[in-house]
Amino acid sequence: MGPLSVNETGQGIARKRAYAILTQSMEAIETALPYIQIALSILLVIAVLLQQTGAGVGGAFGGDNFSAGHSTRRGFEKRLFQATIALGVLLALSAFLALIF
Repeated sequence: MGPLSVNETGQGIARKRAYAILTQSMEAIETALPYIQIALSILLVIAVLLQQTGAGVGGAFGGDNFSAGHSTRRGFEKRLFQATIALGVLLALSAFLALIF
């Protein structure tokens, strides 16, 4: 084995830098992920509770709420419903990332 050429040495240095950057970003994710999950879970609980206030007290505790009828979500209710879905998906993704890291 002979001495390394200039190009191979440059590639080795680049790989070491890329590995160092990747390691730092993974450590940052590992540090921030629990706080992100806590914030997402709190926001998700708030969003679900805001939806339950319009359903009535009986519906919130599992009672029959068919007398209220069915209405189409509009305006704030629609945005709240969409935000609840998005928060649930983000929480699931963060839980999956927690398994990986």
